[in-house]
Amino acid sequence: MAVFVYKGRASTGAVSGEVEADSRTAAVAALRTKGVVATQVQEKKVKAEKVAKIGGKVKDADMAIFTRQFSTMIDSGLPIAQALNILSEQSESPVLRAVVGVIAKDIASGQALAESFRKFPRIFDDLFTNLIEAGESGGVLDVVLQRLSGYIEKAAALKSKVKSAMVYPITIISVALIVVMFMMIFIIPTFAKMFKDMGAELPLPTAIVIAISNFVVSWKILVVIAAVVGGMYGLKTYYKTAQGRLVIDSIMLKLPVMGMLLRKVAVARFTRTLGTLISSGVSILEALRITARSAGNAVVEGAVMQARVDVSSGRSLTDPLRNSGVFPPMVISMINVGETTGALDAMLSKIADFYEQEVDTAVTALTSLMEPLMIVFLGICVGGIVIAMYMPIFKLVTLVK
Repeated sequence: MAVFVYKGRASTGAVSGEVEADSRTAAVAALRTKGVVATQVQEKKVKAEKVAKIGGKVKDADMAIFTRQFSTMIDSGLPIAQALNILSEQSESPVLRAVVGVIAKDIASGQALAESFRKFPRIFDDLFTNLIEAGESGGVLDVVLQRLSGYIEKAAALKSKVKSAMVYPITIISVALIVVMFMMIFIIPTFAKMFKDMGAELPLPTAIVIAISNFVVSWKILVVIAAVVGGMYGLKTYYKTAQGRLVIDSIMLKLPVMGMLLRKVAVARFTRTLGTLISSGVSILEALRITARSAGNAVVEGAVMQARVDVSSGRSLTDPLRNSGVFPPMVISMINVGETTGALDAMLSKIADFYEQEVDTAVTALTSLMEPLMIVFLGICVGGIVIAMYMPIFKLVTLVK
């Protein structure tokens, strides 16, 4: 239902307000039953930009559920506008409820489905809208939506795996910093006062720990923290530039352990996205453009865009990807087979399945490796401080004997 703003006259005089109705005629009739003679009735326009900003972005899980339910409703024969109205009422995401409600009104007024979705680029990216357009024009919207929901679920799972690999080390490092800061501020000064009263010569490790404690207690550590935060902000600002993003992403791919994981993630995302687009009927050039924009890495994006240029000039996809040096030989060989046999979409899906499994294995191995390393790190930090503080006591005990 739409919302209409009205002005009119009633027995009490001039009135105005809002009323919900399916159409302007229905709104006038509803007002008449309330004893209001409408002089002006206009549909309340909801700005797409305003609705899109409500509550931030939509979670991947909510988006996957939305596309899967939309596919089921279309397959069951429900009209698109009715299906969207139902989905707007039952979605758990307030942003999705608001946006889908606006799209349902657009469809009811005769607008194209893909164009209605394109009004909300922050929520529905090029991949989503192009697949909708391909499904709408090909008469296979339900099938495309089913593929799209599967893609969103797999992409979300891949993102989750990478995040899980970072949670454990970040947690351990954070705990170590909190414990060390607590000891430096509250524990070490007590020992330092005791040692000063004794007048004994301190071992070098103890002197270093006390000097660090004095530095922290004097709040000069704030200068260091400010420098670190400033450096991170500067790095983030630099990353927003095209050159900075290329440099940093290139360095990330060359890191000893994490670089290999990021490369596998990039390959999995590239093949999954490109395979989904091609299998849904999107042209190869448009599919490569969308894939490049959603690559998540400037190096991979550049390689895919160069491949797009070469493909547009009549060359095969395999050669530019091989020359980029980004993709492993196995990926190049399988893409070549897919091009030769005319089953590129199926081959890309197989590559994506393989590399998603590789990412899962790599994350498990990385987590297993990081666990003992983090425990050793925590032990060195805390244990080193404790030993440094007890060294003078051990020395005094030896002298007493």
